[in-house]
Amino acid sequence: MTAKAMANALAVMAWAPKGTLLNAPDTYMDKIACGPGYPVGIIDLDKSASENVRALAAAKGVDPSAITVCVMDRPRHAEIIADLRSVGARVYLITDGDVAGVMNTADPTTGVDLYVGQGGAPEGVLACAALKCVGGQFQGRLVFRNADEKARAQRVGITDFDRKYDLHEIVRADAIFAATGVTSGALLDGVRFENGFVHTHSLVMNSATRTVREVRMKRPV
Repeated sequence: MTAKAMANALAVMAWAPKGTLLNAPDTYMDKIACGPGYPVGIIDLDKSASENVRALAAAKGVDPSAITVCVMDRPRHAEIIADLRSVGARVYLITDGDVAGVMNTADPTTGVDLYVGQGGAPEGVLACAALKCVGGQFQGRLVFRNADEKARAQRVGITDFDRKYDLHEIVRADAIFAATGVTSGALLDGVRFENGFVHTHSLVMNSATRTVREVRMKRPV
């Protein structure tokens, strides 16, 4: 996204006590996420996208057509997108950057209620750290395309290849999450150079205090 000057490119980092973040291998992960304010277990990775939309709609007291779902625009998500549209859900397609996609569910100003799709497993851990700070629900399951990817997972201690993880199994202790906009998007403004200064826009979140700090910096180039 940065190379193509597309929206929503972020630089992100998460901190937690040693051993409390899932040591996710460099594989794909099936993911589903929603923001705070819903009953625990409202979303389920083992249910269809349309079933999850109906559950959220019922909890909000609205029609499924009022639910907006963020999905990465990939051929592998064609069935998910068709299923969402079958119940009239609004589909918000993104080209890349599913950390921001998951985070959007916890920010009412984005209008995104649900995130569904398959993306990088390490990015899933980062997204969970952000959600842990602001509330929300997440489920993920590692996806392995071949024996080499399973071997990679075993080397980092993953033995149950079919396990469905929830947010608090992926981030097992309090965490801090920070994100800085590289290009402007729904959550953050991008880096801007103006009159000899560089301007940056960041969010710093802390799950222990449930605080979110917005930081705008202006430094000489």
